[in-house]
Amino acid sequence: MLELGHECLGLYETENVSLANSIAKKYQLQIVNDMEFLLVDEVELVGCASVNNEKINVIEKCEQYGKHVMIDKPAVTNRRDLARLKEVMDKGKIQVGMLLTERFRPALYTLKKQIDKGELGEIISISMRKPHQLNSSKRPRWHFSKEQSGGIIIDLFIHDIDLLRWLTRSEIQSVSSYMTKNICPEYPSFYDTAGLQIVMEGGIISQLYADWHTPDKSWTWGDCRIFVVGTKGVSEVRLEGDPFISKEEILLQVSDEDELAKINMIAAPVTITADFLNRILWANSILGHQDILTATEATIIADEQAERIEHKSLYDH
Repeated sequence: MLELGHECLGLYETENVSLANSIAKKYQLQIVNDMEFLLVDEVELVGCASVNNEKINVIEKCEQYGKHVMIDKPAVTNRRDLARLKEVMDKGKIQVGMLLTERFRPALYTLKKQIDKGELGEIISISMRKPHQLNSSKRPRWHFSKEQSGGIIIDLFIHDIDLLRWLTRSEIQSVSSYMTKNICPEYPSFYDTAGLQIVMEGGIISQLYADWHTPDKSWTWGDCRIFVVGTKGVSEVRLEGDPFISKEEILLQVSDEDELAKINMIAAPVTITADFLNRILWANSILGHQDILTATEATIIADEQAERIEHKSLYDH
């Protein structure tokens, strides 16, 4: 927002004071002690990265004051609050954005263009592998609470489900899911590994995987990869690059006609911030309310029906 020429009135944070101070110092912002100060008439847009299950309260307050709001993911952590989110969106008084940033990454925007041009033929399957680094000592306690964070499926798979719908232009037909608990017995509701098996309308199948097990000595926070198989070719996206080549994201492709090659990437026409501002101005946008609601609901359904598995030795000691 600052790069686009806008001003930031201030920052409100009551718990993570050290982080708030570092952000305020970096961007030369004032820290305020009253949230109402940031909802005065001249404010048009609010950014929110509060505890996951508290974001809906901020969204509703923004609606009360007529302020558009951009939130970090996820928006809500349960079905009850999803209904509250939908009510705000349906009223149409404000625009609610979510930082579903993956659509705007050059490698994924280029992959979308390759699929739309038919370079891979008809899409057969899409697999996404998204490991994450936990760094448990640096995480706030709410991160390990299912009630507060939403848990691994709701917290992490929102990106992947949104990507899946966007890449295939198709809706989810069925989903089966599991989550496993292998660590942190002191946090009973925290599960560290999860997988989804999804069938899209039209018969495209998908496997989504995420965990909190990227090693501390890893070269990246998570070696995230996406594989797309089509009737004419295969693509692989290495979102964090390759440590022996480059740490920049890479798109690889091989087809019946062309040997394996690194595809030159195309930048998305707008940033996610500019896209949200377009929506506020009623211009065309890449990401809208229905995208946010549909992906959020899919994560909640997958979470509700997920098989819970606990490692048998977790509580032995």
